[in-house]
Amino acid sequence: MENSIDKIALLELAKRIKDLRKDKNLTQAECYNDTGINFGRIERGVRDISFTTLLKLCKYFEIPVKDFFNEDFK
Repeated sequence: MENSIDKIALLELAKRIKDLRKDKNLTQAECYNDTGINFGRIERGVRDISFTTLLKLCKYFEIPVKDFFNEDFK
């Protein structure tokens, strides 16, 4: 059961990051070039991220960490 919960969480993370990227009209390649973070693997839900990566993403997208987990994030 824990594996399905983990997969759901990763897919929610993937959706949130993809939405943030698309809101800025950025490609995965542009984001990778700017940050060194592989957005493709994250957005497919195959890579979990560390807390420090979350901080980098929030800085990159210019949002506070508390706003990363908005009301749509389950």
